[in-house]
Amino acid sequence: MKRVQLLVVGLGPGGASAARVAAQAGLEVLGIDRNRRIGEPVQCAEFIPMPMGAYAKPEGVLHQRVTGMKSILPSGARHDSEFPGYMIDRARFDQAIAEQAEAAGATLWTHTRLIGLDAEARVATLSRDGEEIEVGYEVLVAADGPHSPVAAQMKLPPLKVVQTRQYTVPLLKPYVDTDIWLSDDFPGGYAWLFPKGELANLGLGADKRFEDNLKEPLESLHRQLVREGLVGEQILYRTGGAIPVGGLREFLVVGRCLFVGDAAGLTHPITGGGISAAVVSGERAGQAAAEYLAGDEEAFEDYEEDVRDQFETTIARAVERRLYLEQHWRTVAANEDVMMRRGWIAFDEYFSPLPH
Repeated sequence: MKRVQLLVVGLGPGGASAARVAAQAGLEVLGIDRNRRIGEPVQCAEFIPMPMGAYAKPEGVLHQRVTGMKSILPSGARHDSEFPGYMIDRARFDQAIAEQAEAAGATLWTHTRLIGLDAEARVATLSRDGEEIEVGYEVLVAADGPHSPVAAQMKLPPLKVVQTRQYTVPLLKPYVDTDIWLSDDFPGGYAWLFPKGELANLGLGADKRFEDNLKEPLESLHRQLVREGLVGEQILYRTGGAIPVGGLREFLVVGRCLFVGDAAGLTHPITGGGISAAVVSGERAGQAAAEYLAGDEEAFEDYEEDVRDQFETTIARAVERRLYLEQHWRTVAANEDVMMRRGWIAFDEYFSPLPH
């Protein structure tokens, strides 16, 4: 049986960050990812906020800067706000962190799946190139997304999710804003356009309890923007996936398993943004693993407390707004601007008490 000090399941930004920090601290780290290439296929609008700028410095990561956000309400009224950040090549972003983890001594296996877990004995069963491999570990980091196989193996409750669908299309003129459409056409979510140089990511998210056909509203929006001369007709790339929207897991640490990023429910339940929280929680988990194995018995408790201190208030407000909006989707109220303003981060109403 192979034995390591830290096993990381999932090598997105959270898992790769955990592997990097732990390896830099001297731990023997094995990180696995089910995909053949880290970061691919991309299931992301590929935006990161300004504080994440340092992570956009590796070659090939940065596409362009974004300066503002246009939020379009059901009436067609437009609200302009500052929204500084960066559009990135998400695959290169993830790969750059993973390369740093390998340079620090971490072993990374791609095309490898978790197929069994005995959390009590701390033994994971992996499938790699048709072979089953047992790996003993001291600490486990679950960075394996909203449908976390680690959580499933531990029989933890699944996270509440919405579904997304996205097209990458030609962008016909220079653009420095992101556009957001708030509408009952996208119940439980919204539609977006993020510029990427000569391309744009055009997508939407919705709660399948209210709308199970994401293709039709996305194609309608695409046709609208083609008519307006903003984007081209060609669809260069299609993607989609699930985004957790129910808030944090009840526990971020279960035994010697630390949950990070989407697997921890750290994605913002209104915007769907999760890259920053994944990196921050991943780095903190890698640090906690090193501290625990160095004899700090409170390291895991500190990890849980630190991550909650940083993210829980913001995420709890977003969960509250989602639950409020859920009472109004597919009603007349969902077509009123005032309702959408209460449920979107660009408006002051989002931060005001909800009406009783």
